[in-house]
Amino acid sequence: MGNWGIKALESDNGLDFIGFLEEFYAEKLELSLSEIITILIKADFLSDDRNNIDYLYDNTAISLAELFLMFKEKGELDYDNEDERVSLRKKTQFKSDKESIEFTLQYLTDIKNEKPDEDGEREFVELWKESDSYDKWQEHLNGLITGLKQNIM
Repeated sequence: MGNWGIKALESDNGLDFIGFLEEFYAEKLELSLSEIITILIKADFLSDDRNNIDYLYDNTAISLAELFLMFKEKGELDYDNEDERVSLRKKTQFKSDKESIEFTLQYLTDIKNEKPDEDGEREFVELWKESDSYDKWQEHLNGLITGLKQNIM
């Protein structure tokens, strides 16, 4: 699965997500949730169709929620990355709007409710169910959902 913790940012795909955002936001001081969602859809990290279910999309949606809530809670982004030249840690603001938060919330709710793909399962959830950390991961997912709900304007 490429994870070393229960968070999506604690995975190989999470690091790819961070690397992608660091490149896109290298010259900007402010992050925008709606802009991030748009660029993630264009780069095929996310889909704008929630019926298009994919392991990468699920990991990206959770990573995005983790990053957004991290900034809202701490006022900064604090994640593992050895390359300080280009860093999201230097960002001073993370703008959001109701629609973008709701979009992210719906993704996470579909994951929690195990909305199946065309094969009748949701690979991302199935892999977590097979791990010893499923209950902790589920608690983490529920916490992200609660946090997003609290940030809807």
